[in-house]
Amino acid sequence: MSPLPPSHLRPPSSSYDAILLVSFGGPERREDVLPFLENVVRGKDVPRQRLLQVAERYEIFDGVSPINAQNRALLAAVIGELNRTGLRLPVYWGNRHWHPMLTDTVQAMAGDGVRRALALVTAPFGSYPSCRQYLEDLATARQQVGANAPRIDKVRLFYNHPGFIEAAADRVAAALDEKGDITHCRRDAPNISDVPFFRLVFSAHSIPIAMAERSPYERQLRETCRLVVERIGGQPPASPRPIPWELGYQSRSGPPSQPWLGPDIRDRLRQLREEGVREVVIVPIGSVVEHMEVVYDLDIEVGQLCAELGINMVRAAVVGSHPRFVEMIRELILERIDPAAPRLASGPDGPWPDQCPGECCPGP
Repeated sequence: MSPLPPSHLRPPSSSYDAILLVSFGGPERREDVLPFLENVVRGKDVPRQRLLQVAERYEIFDGVSPINAQNRALLAAVIGELNRTGLRLPVYWGNRHWHPMLTDTVQAMAGDGVRRALALVTAPFGSYPSCRQYLEDLATARQQVGANAPRIDKVRLFYNHPGFIEAAADRVAAALDEKGDITHCRRDAPNISDVPFFRLVFSAHSIPIAMAERSPYERQLRETCRLVVERIGGQPPASPRPIPWELGYQSRSGPPSQPWLGPDIRDRLRQLREEGVREVVIVPIGSVVEHMEVVYDLDIEVGQLCAELGINMVRAAVVGSHPRFVEMIRELILERIDPAAPRLASGPDGPWPDQCPGECCPGP
């Protein structure tokens, strides 16, 4: 794949000569759906019937996942931000499971003479599928390209970067505005007088518990949620009545005998309805860009469940190409180019290291 246009000015100095966006990928026409899904499950024992059931979800959207369009918008915004700040670096894009495929992109980078690139993965949190597996993908792509493949480093996890927190908080605030004055937490449960009428429900992709226990995934997710709620003024002393929130999980897969992180967001919504909750804002905090597990699993499946339960639901947007998130990407690039640049982080954890600990997030 040819690079997207570089910015107009050259930075003072740089050890990198390209930026690489790495994402999951998704089909953009009906005939691509099954080949894409076959790529996703390659090497896994997934029944063909299950694959066909998942393919039916894509039919609702004419075979088009929103992820590639969202990534194109993000890339365009990043190029604009690099132009604005004078970082002259070409931007490439490669996916794990669909075109532009990561190996093809690394091959194009080698052909263009790129020697060292900095990769941004569209996943803020540390786990095997959201971090280490992408490192393995990059290593495999470089191996397939051969000796001319560029060295590729990955930017640090950004789950607590102020740019991510502020962009996510802005998306949540917009959803709260759509609901109206619900942050006052009206009470509408005659027999459960101490249960708020409203709940802010963050959602992220579930992973097997055995995998979660060997990664910072769950802890980082909860810290991000806490920071977002704090940012929108939902914690004392900023708010006399803090916004009630919780974290649920979605898109579980795998055999029923294998325990996965919970609670499942659908199960939790049923419980919340019994507790008197009538209003929810769903926040797909685990996703930077929209994909099928946002627009189908949340908008359709969870949306239908809320309608059945009599819960009024609004879904917050992902950060996508939010200006503050795009600024964050430039800040993450700059801190790797310039040792004097600040390494920004919110909360007590501080910035995640550039290189993950060797024992972090082992594979299944």
